[in-house]
Amino acid sequence: MNVGDFELIEPVPDFSDSETIVFAMLRPWIDVGRVGTVALNKLQENLEAKEIGKLEKPGKYFDFTRYRPRAQVKNGQRVLNVPNTYVHHSYDATLKKNLLFLHIREPHQNAEEYVDSILALFKFANVSEFVRIGGMYDSVPHTRPILVTGSMKPEQEQAASEVLKARKSTYQGPTSILNLVNQHFSENNIPNSTLMAHLPQYVQLDRDHLGAARLLEVLCAVYGFSEEIINKDFGVQQYKDIDKSIDYTGEVGTLIKQLETYYDRVLSKTESDEKDDVEASSVNLSADVEDFLNQMGEKFENDPE
Repeated sequence: MNVGDFELIEPVPDFSDSETIVFAMLRPWIDVGRVGTVALNKLQENLEAKEIGKLEKPGKYFDFTRYRPRAQVKNGQRVLNVPNTYVHHSYDATLKKNLLFLHIREPHQNAEEYVDSILALFKFANVSEFVRIGGMYDSVPHTRPILVTGSMKPEQEQAASEVLKARKSTYQGPTSILNLVNQHFSENNIPNSTLMAHLPQYVQLDRDHLGAARLLEVLCAVYGFSEEIINKDFGVQQYKDIDKSIDYTGEVGTLIKQLETYYDRVLSKTESDEKDDVEASSVNLSADVEDFLNQMGEKFENDPE
């Protein structure tokens, strides 16, 4: 059957008897280090989620000269994988709720229709909560715990207080059209949040497993998922290898020391701390550090994949 432009696989799960929580990631812009992809894949695997649908005609929304199809050989046969938005489903007996997992891509055309199809799917699935996870580059050092920021329900923020820095976004400027989904939920008083892992801009790993683990820590604390899903070993080793490669007597070492000071005196504070601490506003990065981070940011913007 079809819901909006999504083609669902029969038999379709019964969404009439319970509410649904959606966990989603959006690539490429807020999936740096692929932390959203890695975390969502691990969550799906742990909860034994099954694919239940995808866009019937993904070319309506995606430019395949920008999202490239990929050729693979499976069982001796050549298969072409076409970029799409996939929907996976599982049922959590503890939460007594359906769970949907969406791997969303930023559309290149017909964006409003794309958003409408996602909202139609959510209405069909009786969605009562929307959680988007991802990562962004920030002025943070690799030598400090990875920050995860976001705004959730008060009881959820309390449950994840050790790993989540509760903060409402004050960003103004260019953004994703998919924020219309969050806006729709906010206007209808439906809980929605975006959890962002803040990663060191000078590192830029292809897959940042420590960042993904940090996102999973928040989700496990809030929703009671098994902590077996959180495996930091590979991510910790990644960051140890980074540390070994750095010359702390040179310019990069100076950069990291400044980022550590900025992290300790500004970024690690809660919103209430920042309001009370006027000294925090006087902590600034040097011009050289800001120039370096701006150059790294421009490099990412020119090659987001």
